[in-house]
Amino acid sequence: MTDADKPIVVLGGRGMLGTDIAGMLGQKGIQAQVLDLPEFDITDDKQLREVLTSGETVINCASYTNVEKAESEPQLAYKVNAEAVGRLGEFAKAAGAYVLHISTDFVFDGTSQRPYLETDQTNPINAYGRTKLAGEQLLTESRCRCCIIRLEWTYGLAGNNFVKKLIEAAKSGNALRVVDDQIGSPTATVEAAGAICKLLPNLPEGIFHFAASGYVSRYETARFIFDRLGMSVNLASCRSSDYPSAAARPLNSRFNRRKIEALLGEPIKPWKGPLEQFLEQL
Repeated sequence: MTDADKPIVVLGGRGMLGTDIAGMLGQKGIQAQVLDLPEFDITDDKQLREVLTSGETVINCASYTNVEKAESEPQLAYKVNAEAVGRLGEFAKAAGAYVLHISTDFVFDGTSQRPYLETDQTNPINAYGRTKLAGEQLLTESRCRCCIIRLEWTYGLAGNNFVKKLIEAAKSGNALRVVDDQIGSPTATVEAAGAICKLLPNLPEGIFHFAASGYVSRYETARFIFDRLGMSVNLASCRSSDYPSAAARPLNSRFNRRKIEALLGEPIKPWKGPLEQFLEQL
């Protein structure tokens, strides 16, 4: 089997983003090897090493993503989000493989008054963000050929997310309060998967920010969702400080997308269209 014939390996391939990436690769006639728990554990060095013999390109969507729980399980989050990613980089370097790794807006503290550039100073304010940043750093230090794509506010059919939780909470009939001081871009995993699949043939290296075009608060997102679904919900806005939470969240999650748009060769879609399509699918 030549390198061109090797399947693209998708780690965390049954999660929200991984499912969409694997599906999109299949639509393009590209063979994908989908690996995920329970049969594949990214923290298992032996399994990780074996992956690098079967595929020249690895997309890593595997991640410890429970932001709240990471505050009480920082060691487990670090093992998955940092140590395992560093080892993936080391094995990829030895095998001459390429890694596309998924990261997050949570590497920033959210205090910037403008959208974040890839070159801006990182400063995570919770355990999840610190472990994801450590993963970025360890992967870079491995000196393998790699690309890091930071995503934000993702939602998709295959996993639990803000949009689904909001709709479920509304069904209870109780009044809902949603924060209006966290600003970002609701981003469909199917749109992120499309961008990733378009970039893959060029094997880009470096850090890139991907998010839907436009910015909106969590509260405004909720109002949009309920309006589109025709749901009558007793919805009120509140501040993040009013909402008891184990993990702090960045207030500003806005990304500057110019760098990745230049590679894609086209503008990224505004957030409303993909979200409307997602709501129709639900």
